[in-house]
Amino acid sequence: MKTFNDDPKPGRLVLPLVLIGMIATTYTFINRVSSNNNLEIEPIVDEIIETTEPDSIPEDTTTTTTTTLPDEVITYLEEISSEKIQSIDLATKVLEANENWDNELITYQEAKDEFAKFIQDTQQFVNTVTEPGPPSTFAGLVKSHEELKSIAELIFADTEELLEGLTSSDTGERRSAALESFNNNMNEFQEKIDEIVATNTSG
Repeated sequence: MKTFNDDPKPGRLVLPLVLIGMIATTYTFINRVSSNNNLEIEPIVDEIIETTEPDSIPEDTTTTTTTTLPDEVITYLEEISSEKIQSIDLATKVLEANENWDNELITYQEAKDEFAKFIQDTQQFVNTVTEPGPPSTFAGLVKSHEELKSIAELIFADTEELLEGLTSSDTGERRSAALESFNNNMNEFQEKIDEIVATNTSG
């Protein structure tokens, strides 16, 4: 009894036996895996390839969610996107004509004719933006469209002021201020369209 009590942890004798058993089991397992290694790797690769394909499915699903919009909303979004392109074209022409006048590449009469033509073009642009507008059943779109119409009216007023500035007796300050306002309103108009499209096609 005394000899037994001298070792308070008899489990120390069992632990090496457990370790030896684990090592033997592990060795046997590794041998089996290595002998079948080629057979086991191939189906694993197939599984990885198969799991990559479903990953692309959410992308397709996200894309198709935009098509759930009513047809009249999609048509409206296409219309204002086209109007954004028109606004970019109009802004480019106005800036080019103003720069040509500043650089004395066109005569005073040519500048007057071009600036007067911009007023007509912008009036047509306002008419295009005004009608037909969004479906009346979508209050959010109707409100946003009213903002677009208001900005388009400001752009029209800017083109009128550009011509007034060109023909004024000052040294170009009035025309410069009108051009700055024109650019700001054009940017706001285009950003508003981007906002409307993003709001109605996200998620």
